[in-house]
Amino acid sequence: MITTWPAPAKLNLFLYITGRRPDGYHTLQTLFQFLDYGDTLTIEPDTSGSVSLTTPLSGVKPDENLIVRAAEALKHAAAARGTLPAQAGAKIALTKRLPMGGGLGGGSSDAATVLVALNHLWRCQLSVDHLADIGVTLGADVPVFVRGHAAFAEGVGEQLTPADPAEKWYLVAHPGVSIATPDLFRDADLTRNSPIRTLDELLQRPFHNDCEAVARKRFREVDALLSWLLEYAPSRLTGTGACVFAEFNTESEAREVLELAPKWCSGFVARGVNTSPLQHTLSGL
Repeated sequence: MITTWPAPAKLNLFLYITGRRPDGYHTLQTLFQFLDYGDTLTIEPDTSGSVSLTTPLSGVKPDENLIVRAAEALKHAAAARGTLPAQAGAKIALTKRLPMGGGLGGGSSDAATVLVALNHLWRCQLSVDHLADIGVTLGADVPVFVRGHAAFAEGVGEQLTPADPAEKWYLVAHPGVSIATPDLFRDADLTRNSPIRTLDELLQRPFHNDCEAVARKRFREVDALLSWLLEYAPSRLTGTGACVFAEFNTESEAREVLELAPKWCSGFVARGVNTSPLQHTLSGL
């Protein structure tokens, strides 16, 4: 049986870097919200005993792809609990809409969708907490996609508290460049001392992204795109970029601005949602 599953994008509505640990990882406070737009995974479970990605990504080795790694991690965890069906396998096809290195969480969302979908399709019976624990070994953003609700994240992103920010409309624009997160976090000019505040305090302040200044400095395309968007609406970098977004109260307002976008960038309009489309798909089965 072939099933189709969403892997939604996320936005960091704000992002503050609060420190740096001895191991080099940065501590942060950020607010995640999903979009009703993203990648799509088509999954066909079988009894081959192996997982294959039928739509490999250019430049990414199959065994290094987060989709395959997530499936193998789930198999290992379920086998250890004795809940993995004999010869569990699957063929997975990815329809990629989210740009790599865009700050929209595409790879993490793909991995989370694989964990949630195959846990259901293989009847592994692992809890959401167990899936989130597997997810964090694949990437710091994977657990929020597994849990499927907008969240305030602290620590290195693994400490999640459910949140319910306003569900606005967003114009998300990509400047045509890719930003490697490690490069940005190594930049000497990155703010690393934002004060630790409560979610209530942060919600009362204008939202900001501490990574934005460095991204604008290093990439003129990001700087130009943000300068243009800020003429129309409150706009920020998401994550470590390279995508930027502007917030609107209505879909029509966002689409009107998208029509005026510079020819050298690409973009889309989507609704911010606090419950992930992946959770809607799972609850409907």
